[in-house]
Amino acid sequence: MGKWLQSSEHLVFEVLERVARITLNRPDRRNALSWEMLTELRAALLEADDLRSVSVIVLEGAGPDFCAGYDMKSAYARYASEGDAALDYRSGSGSFDDDVWKLERFQELLRTAFVVHKPVIAKVHGHCVAGGTDLALYCDMVIAADDARIGFPATRAMGSPPNHMWIYNVGPQWAKRLLLTGDMVSGVDAARIGLVVASAPAARLEEEVATLANRLATVDPELLATQKRIVNLALELAGAGTLPRLAAEMDARAHLSRAKKEFDADVAELGFKAAVRRRDEPFGDGVARPSW
Repeated sequence: MGKWLQSSEHLVFEVLERVARITLNRPDRRNALSWEMLTELRAALLEADDLRSVSVIVLEGAGPDFCAGYDMKSAYARYASEGDAALDYRSGSGSFDDDVWKLERFQELLRTAFVVHKPVIAKVHGHCVAGGTDLALYCDMVIAADDARIGFPATRAMGSPPNHMWIYNVGPQWAKRLLLTGDMVSGVDAARIGLVVASAPAARLEEEVATLANRLATVDPELLATQKRIVNLALELAGAGTLPRLAAEMDARAHLSRAKKEFDADVAELGFKAAVRRRDEPFGDGVARPSW
């Protein structure tokens, strides 16, 4: 089978030998997730799911990072421009219910990797933080570079993971250990605690991902779909369909906290990057290291 490729404003989509590659392609913004990018990503995942020439999907990021989270710079700029002006449509920055509505709309897009029939492998390098973890953990398997940094440091001041697949991967104690502190783990330690299925030296990450993708691509796609969907149904029976809805409401609740108000004041006074530095300073290097 020959290779074909297409690109859009935020993504690159290519197919070769039954493997579709979808690359987040905003390296200047560290592949931060905007509404526009997630809309394009959903369309690309559905296209790969529809193509008979595709058995497996690999999701990766261009540049030094997989994904540095949600595009908060654009979000804060949008909220500032909206102010208290009367709008014909919801903005997501008004009432508690507006906030939940916005989070649930983002969930619909992020959850696409979970609901498509074909297996999706996340190839994680560099930073995979905040919204980047929401995206990666909706994939069926995650393979990370040993030196990747994975976590949700925004829990220190900004809210809670609005999708919350953590407990299904690492169990309650490690989910609490990482989310109560906002600490991150390296790729190699993420593999040790079950947050990712495997890690590899950065130079061998592509080889590790390609080996797994090609192995899966030898199997009938209908059998792949059978195995994926029964496991995902088990996750849903364990609450993975309901918990994200509750997590969105809890995240919106956390947005009303004193810590979030103080962080927003820092953003207004210092700018987003400086506010993040002030938030993270008490936590040192911010890395959790399992003892083995």
